[in-house]
Amino acid sequence: MALFACQSPSSNKTINNDSVGSINQAPDKTATDRNKTTEESRAAQSTVDDKTHNFIDEAAMGGMMEVELGKLAQEKAMSQRVKNFGEMMVRDHSAVNDDLKAICRQKNVTPPADMGKHKDHYDDLSKKNGAEFDKAYIKMMVDDHQDDIKAFEKVAENGTDPDVKTFASQKLPTLRRHLDSAKAINKSLK
Repeated sequence: MALFACQSPSSNKTINNDSVGSINQAPDKTATDRNKTTEESRAAQSTVDDKTHNFIDEAAMGGMMEVELGKLAQEKAMSQRVKNFGEMMVRDHSAVNDDLKAICRQKNVTPPADMGKHKDHYDDLSKKNGAEFDKAYIKMMVDDHQDDIKAFEKVAENGTDPDVKTFASQKLPTLRRHLDSAKAINKSLK
């Protein structure tokens, strides 16, 4: 599932004056070094452990992918059921992404700003049209939602952050509904 920058503009100002001063006084540092220092500073201020942060990152990238692929399905699908499914993905995963953004702000976590490794899925599907698109998209939705459900169940049961556990638990019914819909559509496309 997927997300975008989770911090509001006001919360992006997490570097204290001493940090800014030390960066300004260190002209020998490259822009890459300064960006790395800023990322390390943000990571140090995060209130979640690495496993939770990884889950948030994966949910964010996956959520962004679901929304973008849903938009693509609305444009490229031949089947009205697939178009409707794409519309549901945009609506539901946009809401999930918004909820995840709120958690990110609360936990001072900055998730990925793009789909990351999921961009390949988008690129592959964007080259397909009609019935070929429909079958490939729905198969991907079945596979991805099965993986998402496993990841969300794991966090809901064993997560270390209570807010993230609650988030995962609350989103499971939606993910299961999506999986059931995708499976039904997949059967009808064969």
